[in-house]
Amino acid sequence: MTTDSFDVIVIGAGPVGENAAARAVRGGLTAALVEAERVGGECSYWACMPSKALLRPGHAMAAARRLPGVPVGEQLDAAAVLARRDEFTSHWDDAGQVGWAEGAGIAVIRGHGRLSGPREVTVRAADGSVRTLTAAHAVVVCTGSVPVQPPIPGLAETPTWGSREATSAHEVPGRLAVLGGGVVGVELAQAWARLGSQVTLVVSQDRPLARFEDFVGDLVADGLRADGVELLLGATTERVSAVEDGVELVLADGKRIVADQLLVATGRRPATEDLGVELFGLEPGRALTVDDSGVVSGVDGGWLYAAGDVTGRAPLTHQGKYAARAVGDAIAARAAGSLTGDPEPWSGLASTADHTAVPQVVFTDPEVAFVGRTAEQARQAGLDVRVVEIDIAVAGSSLHADGYTGKASMVVDEGRRVLVGLTFVGPDVAELLHAATIAIVGEVPIDRLWHAVPAYPTISEVWLRLLEAYGL
Repeated sequence: MTTDSFDVIVIGAGPVGENAAARAVRGGLTAALVEAERVGGECSYWACMPSKALLRPGHAMAAARRLPGVPVGEQLDAAAVLARRDEFTSHWDDAGQVGWAEGAGIAVIRGHGRLSGPREVTVRAADGSVRTLTAAHAVVVCTGSVPVQPPIPGLAETPTWGSREATSAHEVPGRLAVLGGGVVGVELAQAWARLGSQVTLVVSQDRPLARFEDFVGDLVADGLRADGVELLLGATTERVSAVEDGVELVLADGKRIVADQLLVATGRRPATEDLGVELFGLEPGRALTVDDSGVVSGVDGGWLYAAGDVTGRAPLTHQGKYAARAVGDAIAARAAGSLTGDPEPWSGLASTADHTAVPQVVFTDPEVAFVGRTAEQARQAGLDVRVVEIDIAVAGSSLHADGYTGKASMVVDEGRRVLVGLTFVGPDVAELLHAATIAIVGEVPIDRLWHAVPAYPTISEVWLRLLEAYGL
């Protein structure tokens, strides 16, 4: 067994861990990244990048079909789409990511990292060798999340796809059943439908994307149906089994679904099992509660930090990277003695936006772009809320596509006359989101927003229509 010392040890070398380590190094500290799989993590190889690479060609084809005079083929070239997806994952080779980390001055250590004492991590490599690392200042947990499988009889014994298999598959299944109507479920249902699968989406709620404003799920459901996806809403799966020609689902109403593949997309949970957190009074499998600088609650000494999905705060790659930047900078500031106590909200050492200004895009067609709070969330927070909801029907959207269909919703805190939530649904609305995020983070008064004039003719004109509908 060998022992090595660093200022900071980061367990998990996904985008979140990479950012935490890089910011610590930028602050003058030494850092090690411990990774059991691929440097670059879930997002690079099995989530954000490959899923969007699968979705984009279908969106481009659908966009072309909405305009007259643009020649469009009958279907996608599935082999070409899958080959392009492979390029975006670097063919699941992390050499480029390792090169980046080492070039940034970060030590990359392969193996499964486990907390074994205060400021101590034991790493077991694939060959069985063991290495103990000690940290002078901090250990940062960035292990992300893992899929949750519901307790449906027969499911655990049946071969299925998880999100990893669904984003890395090299053949288009003739029939695909998708269990779960969240973001992963709807995105991958549409991606594979457009690649040629006959897709059935089983959703336990009365609409997909149920945690968003109601109209979001309705419009996305319409988009899925337009691509031939069969939606079974309010459906309860009673059992799953392998059959001769694939996988069979039996629903509570007696309906039977047989598919070549079953994708289980029923959520994720923080990856804190087999991490050693129980040594410090924490419960394996549960989220690590952190303050805005990433310090884990309940561990003496303030040396244990966490960022990203593992905290349960804002399980999105971009938000995890944001939190990781704050963590790395806060560790460096505390090591230098320039930060004592808690950092100021909205400073570079605090991930304040996690609480009220988290942006998210669902890359279906139509797209969903959301930031802040839904109307119901704002009311539950005790705000005096006014909601303005309109169709996206402006010159910019009409030029963008014939028959453009979309909606926008604005949630206003009447007490302060500032926006606290924005939702857009429609083709290509993702690019509207950052303006909404800035408005919420900056608490820009509604009356000042009136003077942010949208360019004509763009879909951003919807901002003017929202403010007019509000009464300006």
